[in-house]
Amino acid sequence: MSTNTLTKILYAEDEEDIREIAILAIESIGGFEIASRNSGEGVIELARSFSPQLILLDVMMPVMDGPATLAALRQEDDLKHIPIIFLTAKIMDQEIQGFKELGAIDIISKPFDPMTLAEQIQAIWDTQHV
Repeated sequence: MSTNTLTKILYAEDEEDIREIAILAIESIGGFEIASRNSGEGVIELARSFSPQLILLDVMMPVMDGPATLAALRQEDDLKHIPIIFLTAKIMDQEIQGFKELGAIDIISKPFDPMTLAEQIQAIWDTQHV
């Protein structure tokens, strides 16, 4: 399998109902292998053993939010290369630009459509791996 083929995604979302819907959409509809945590700290710990190709981060999480998690991931030699997509209800242009300046490859707005979430993720991945 090509290293450009997306198969493994790590996802952080503190709201259980949203997390469950996203996991179902990404696994069942998209066919991706997904692991999830309810916190930024959990993502950093799991990323070391799960070796995701892509990380989805909710922006608003308690203790360590998405931007803080991204900053922490960038400090880890084994994890700093992993592309990050933020999921957020904050979709004003200046906020999107700010998230990209932090290092996110893209932003998916919430609420998302579970039927097209995996397709959105794949399209973002494809634009980065042409």
